[in-house]
Amino acid sequence: MRNNLTLFFILFFTLQGFSQDTVKKTYSFTLEEAINFALEHNYSAINAGRDIIDARKQKWETIAEGLPQINGSVSYQNQLKQPVSLIPAEFTGGEPGTYLPIVFGQQHQATATATLSQKIFDGSYIVGVQATKAFLSYSANTEEKTDQEVRKSVVEAYGNVLLAEESVVIFKKNKANLEENLFETRKLFENGLGDEESVEQLQITLSSVDNQLKNAIRLETITRQMLNLVMGIAIDAPTRLEESLDNLAEAQIDLSLMENDFQMKNNVDYKLAFNLTEQRYYEWKLARSRALPTLNSFINYGTSAFANEFSFFDGDQEWFDSAILGFDLSIPLFSSGKRSASTARAKIAMEKAKTQLTEAEEQIRLQLQQAKSEYILAIEEYRTAEKNLGLAERIENKNQIKYTEGLASSFELRQAQTQLYDAQQGYLQSMVEVINTKTNLEVILNEE
Repeated sequence: MRNNLTLFFILFFTLQGFSQDTVKKTYSFTLEEAINFALEHNYSAINAGRDIIDARKQKWETIAEGLPQINGSVSYQNQLKQPVSLIPAEFTGGEPGTYLPIVFGQQHQATATATLSQKIFDGSYIVGVQATKAFLSYSANTEEKTDQEVRKSVVEAYGNVLLAEESVVIFKKNKANLEENLFETRKLFENGLGDEESVEQLQITLSSVDNQLKNAIRLETITRQMLNLVMGIAIDAPTRLEESLDNLAEAQIDLSLMENDFQMKNNVDYKLAFNLTEQRYYEWKLARSRALPTLNSFINYGTSAFANEFSFFDGDQEWFDSAILGFDLSIPLFSSGKRSASTARAKIAMEKAKTQLTEAEEQIRLQLQQAKSEYILAIEEYRTAEKNLGLAERIENKNQIKYTEGLASSFELRQAQTQLYDAQQGYLQSMVEVINTKTNLEVILNEE
């Protein structure tokens, strides 16, 4: 009995620990917290950070190529069947005109060598080292571009979740009101005080709202999963948003952005276009450097041993040392115009990159004006939608009273309700537009 009780407690606490481990962590974020979390955990952001590390390693790889290099080698040969050479027999006192077979060397041979090499002058290497700075700059700008895209994606996904949540609340409220209206209208009809058309009109509206509610519930789940994906957490992890859509929209209204001085050098797209011109410039320099001579030096030291049997680890084995100091000078003399054509093509690519940079500047200026216009329009639409919602609510309320008193038809009530529902969705969507258009403008401005 005692053993059974002990086993029971062991199983109980084991299952308790297991159940606690399987409870999923609940995340809770404001918009800014969600952005900061995503910048650290988003999959693209993580890989962008790795690209920076890779770029630094590649820089050192390029630099190290021109530093001293030491390579060693060890070889062993066992001549299972040694080659035979023929020498005149008369060398050993034999009959003239005849040859004597002889084996040169010994069956076993071991050699160990070490070579130190050093570049003395190589134009391609010098250009490569210079280009590493531009490559690091490109990698940093690419990471910044990735962070901008992550930030923008989080803002859009966060807003979509809030939009879905608000839609569910509104549709539930609308459905409850319609069910109450339908109940009262059906009772009036059953008592002979109303007409069947009024009941049918309300049934049509209720069915439509019910379908929209079901869709909004599905969208709420999907948008939350999309937000989780953007933030780099499991899509089915419980996530709670700490901000409301209307408060967030109000906080995003900042007309001072219209007056800020735009610094082209801060724009990430401009930085990337400028990086392209740098890359083309160094490619042009590299093509020119191929016409220069290259000079390398090396020192080789080696030792060899020979034996009829494998005795290289014996203390009395004799080893023979050798050493070589040398220089390699390569001078490009004639390439039938290949190098000049390659250099000309590189220069053309560089000029094209400069033209593309100018085009990028003009496109960014145009994008800035468009983003400002869209941001102002979004704010204006938001204010208008807010007023329209108030008007639609009053109109619907008046028609509800008129309908109850028999002064308005069911068709007029349905029109007022439909107008209200459209105004509600327009108001929600206008708040999301304010949030998204401000983010687009901030991406272009990219103020430090």
